[in-house]
Amino acid sequence: MKLNDSILDQQISRIAHLQSSGEPYFPEGLFPSFRGNERYKYHRPDTNLFFSLITLFTLQSIRDYVSVESQERINEIDRKLRPNYPAFQNKDGLKTYNFYQTKPSRHFPNGRLLYRFEHFRIPDDVDDTAMVYLMTSPTNEELRWFKQKLAHHANLARRQIRNTYAEYKNLRAYSTWFGKNMYIEFDACVLSNLLYAIYQYKLPLNVHDLDSLAFVRSVVETGQYRREPFRCAHSYPRTALIFYHVARLVATHNPEALKPIRQQLIADGFSLLTEELSKMDRLLVCTSLLRLGEHPEPIDPTHISEQEIQTFTFFVAGMLTAYENPVLYKLAPSLLVRMNWTCEAHSQALIAEYLVEIQKSKA
Repeated sequence: MKLNDSILDQQISRIAHLQSSGEPYFPEGLFPSFRGNERYKYHRPDTNLFFSLITLFTLQSIRDYVSVESQERINEIDRKLRPNYPAFQNKDGLKTYNFYQTKPSRHFPNGRLLYRFEHFRIPDDVDDTAMVYLMTSPTNEELRWFKQKLAHHANLARRQIRNTYAEYKNLRAYSTWFGKNMYIEFDACVLSNLLYAIYQYKLPLNVHDLDSLAFVRSVVETGQYRREPFRCAHSYPRTALIFYHVARLVATHNPEALKPIRQQLIADGFSLLTEELSKMDRLLVCTSLLRLGEHPEPIDPTHISEQEIQTFTFFVAGMLTAYENPVLYKLAPSLLVRMNWTCEAHSQALIAEYLVEIQKSKA
């Protein structure tokens, strides 16, 4: 089913025009994104792979529902982005991927201070790696290796998680990070993205997959993701963001372990819509409810200001989350010690995604 909507075509054309043709800071094929902290008047162009990946992933998820013209634009976006993957691949050639370029490491680029310190160099991560696997065609051998690599860095494989609720410390769930000496971290959104890839490729489930599903299920069942979103997802510390990621996994792959929370997600979604949300967060919640087969009151994306689209924060980095000291961890959620990332192209892709879902609901 194609949705021949000229507004949607215009939206995807706009996204395509945001893709870099080789501008300063952004190699050809990447989508510009920025990191910053308004309280310190800190704003830097951020040369990363992540936002380009999730923009493409969002567009690919709606590709079958748009016009042939828009499909061709999405194909072209994909073609231009692919040559960038090797620059973000593991520095030793393994099939894991980094937020930043790796050869040499270009962590926190285009700044004045953080890139100078090895301390701030980040290891390869599950989020970027899962997204690359979703956007490419890995072989069966590569997928088997990937699952083994994940298990090697899961909780209790070599270390035990400390920065989570006590009831989760013995879960053998996957960590966000691949680094040998990196702390263990559970993030409901990262796990949802990873599990999405595991189900997409129909990989056999093991104890790590089941415990990862258990973590995602429990933070929803207990309401922890609403009360303390930061503790459930360090990099996506808003309830609307966690709701969006979990609902996408449930709606697309309907894992058996998550079926018990489907109705709770729906109830939570409608409850969230009664709260004060930014227009972009409201859009994410409505998209998620539509995916789950519900019919929230329609919203008009044209009423979302250009400023909100350009400054919408989908991903953050808490500068103290790496510290396992309890006192420092209590300070970690503070806006004073975190960076926010923005990407206009991804925000526009989220709007395109909503336009598709609202039209599907009327078809």
